[in-house]
Amino acid sequence: MRLTTKGRFAVTAMIDLALNHEQGPVTLAAISERQKISLSYLEQLFGKLRRRELVDSVRGPGGGYRVARALVDISVAQIVQAVDEPLDATQCAGKQNCKDDGRCMTHDLWHNLNACIQDYLTTVTLASLVQQQQAKLANVAVMDDCRVKSDKAIAA
Repeated sequence: MRLTTKGRFAVTAMIDLALNHEQGPVTLAAISERQKISLSYLEQLFGKLRRRELVDSVRGPGGGYRVARALVDISVAQIVQAVDEPLDATQCAGKQNCKDDGRCMTHDLWHNLNACIQDYLTTVTLASLVQQQQAKLANVAVMDDCRVKSDKAIAA
């Protein structure tokens, strides 16, 4: 089992969108440039995110996308599911035909892992991911400020 780029990129793009929404609708071109994700790939993902009502599109000059709900009301599980990302550790995609058209000995193990992953991703909100990124950005800014002050002190 692995999360493919579809799910990873969808979550990354949603975080970027949420971080940059204050300036108004965010263009996919801007997300593409910041995150190094193909524009055509983002267009496919955002079509699915829009159909699941996770984002709204704004047409015309100054248009783009915005998050459709409160960030706390959007889970990573919803984002991943919106782009049709399968999270399944079983060999049989849950059909219970893993071995000779029957359940393999480890079917329940992988099925239970799927449930744990789903439960976890349901508890992680877009709001919490945005807060984590904002904290990282704030720490970088503080470190940069300290370096500038240190460099000035050394030069003096």
